[in-house]
Amino acid sequence: MSDGSVDLHCHTTASDGTFTPGELVEEARRRGLAAIAVTDHDSVAGIDEATARGAQIDVEVVPGLELSTDVDNGEVHILGYFVNPEDRELLALLESQRASRQERVRKMLDRLSDLGVQLSMDEVRRFSDGGALGRPHVAQALLQAGQVGSWDEAFSRYIGRHAPAYVRRSRLSPHDAVRAILAAGGVPVLAHPGLSGHDDMIPSLVDAGLAGIEAVYPDHGEEQRMRYARLAGGYGLIVTGGSDCHGPSSSSGVRLGLATVDYDAVRQLREKALIERGLTM
Repeated sequence: MSDGSVDLHCHTTASDGTFTPGELVEEARRRGLAAIAVTDHDSVAGIDEATARGAQIDVEVVPGLELSTDVDNGEVHILGYFVNPEDRELLALLESQRASRQERVRKMLDRLSDLGVQLSMDEVRRFSDGGALGRPHVAQALLQAGQVGSWDEAFSRYIGRHAPAYVRRSRLSPHDAVRAILAAGGVPVLAHPGLSGHDDMIPSLVDAGLAGIEAVYPDHGEEQRMRYARLAGGYGLIVTGGSDCHGPSSSSGVRLGLATVDYDAVRQLREKALIERGLTM
């Protein structure tokens, strides 16, 4: 397809989603989407499967990822589109990020043990399908073990930012994430800025090479969407949007297609990627 609605923020079992890459593409087809972006946390492992399935059923798949970074008093996530999934430096960074995620989970399990909650790493890995580990997998393990009654309780009681078993992730700055995506031939975009609440960083991120803002997001109200779209326009950035779909077994449900933008966003991202690589359309 070359027209229609696109969802540019989706996760699979390659990170903390519950759709396999192929299942995600099939769901996109059922929902009439022209294209989706596979943007797993710190992983490009789902791109090949999704792309192959997309070619079979006429759903375009934009290769991407989402890098999680820490800042004072919160997190900032940077999406990368049209990255080269075989870029050696990017793969080295992602491997480092995944190792850090595993160590973070180990520390969370130690803190849970101190609180009298016993979970093994194997119990957590059972929910990751070999993908990058994260707090959602710990939440699923807590729920499966009967230690909590809901996903939300797992976060509020144990592993949320201000809860007793929370462990801060290793430091990767948003600016370094932007530069890493550019070095891998990709287009860096600020994810869900209304959630992170660090609009003050946008000028310096633009200076580092930020190329877009995810203005359209399920948790952004209409006023926020318009404000971030205006902000993007003022800096000459691409306006993107996506649902942040994590699949049917996540706390928020499927969400796929809940926040979309026109296919023109894909065209702009592709053109920007080609320009960054010194190529032309």
